[in-house]
Amino acid sequence: MRLGGPVFIQTNNPEEYALAHVKKGFKAGIFPKNILIEKSDDISKFRQAIEKHDIVLAEVGVWNNPLSRDKDAAKKAFDYAVLRLALADELGSKCCVNIVGSWYDGNWYGPCPENYSDDFFAYAVEVSRKIIDAVNPVRTKMTFELMPFVFLDSPSEYMRFLKALDRKSAGVHFDPANCIYSPRLLYGSTAFFEEAFRIFKNDVVSIHLKDINLRPDPYSVMLDEVPIGQGKMDYIRLLQLIDSNLPRDTPVILEHLPDEASYDKATAAVKDLTHRAGVKLVE
Repeated sequence: MRLGGPVFIQTNNPEEYALAHVKKGFKAGIFPKNILIEKSDDISKFRQAIEKHDIVLAEVGVWNNPLSRDKDAAKKAFDYAVLRLALADELGSKCCVNIVGSWYDGNWYGPCPENYSDDFFAYAVEVSRKIIDAVNPVRTKMTFELMPFVFLDSPSEYMRFLKALDRKSAGVHFDPANCIYSPRLLYGSTAFFEEAFRIFKNDVVSIHLKDINLRPDPYSVMLDEVPIGQGKMDYIRLLQLIDSNLPRDTPVILEHLPDEASYDKATAAVKDLTHRAGVKLVE
């Protein structure tokens, strides 16, 4: 597997972008929103720089709501998703990733009862097909973030959605922490991870790495994302399953940390865990 994460650099220079990953020891990367490129020649320069320094581009993120009930917002989100998928394809990224969407009105991803309805599922299939068909990517996969606030909250639901989509250029992005929404799942994460890879087999193209802990005091369930190794997820088994089931070039990406120092600590934690798990990162 190839470890990666965000690099804290403001640049539109392809060589500087690639070297920032080398400096951190990352062999995988994400393509941030703050790098704005539209011309094919400029995109090619980024692809060449990434390849030159042996960096695998894990994802081009979208992170918006193409299913918004606000028609103008939904159209804007749809158009941006198409642009990002086309960029991912030109860059040769492993995937373009977004949430499927939400009918919650308060933000672009939140919980809503209708997010589990048959009508919402059918609409998510319809819109996602249109995004994929607008690009017809050949070098990347359109993938979807597992989320606890929508039907796409487990590996089995992901595969149900992919079957309904019926598009070869739709793929699997796995965020195991996003599937942990109860104490039973958290404490049984070993069995959950093993079942996930029985379902996904070797079809996962990119993975997010986070950890989860349970607050002990509230009477209702409250789960928090915490630095890797400080939560209750069985990271040893997770890393072993990634290593044994997926291609060696599969990117595993750190995310949702507050600053560069936190990413440095997470990088060290993952390296320690891979050593303890008896698996090796690409270096």
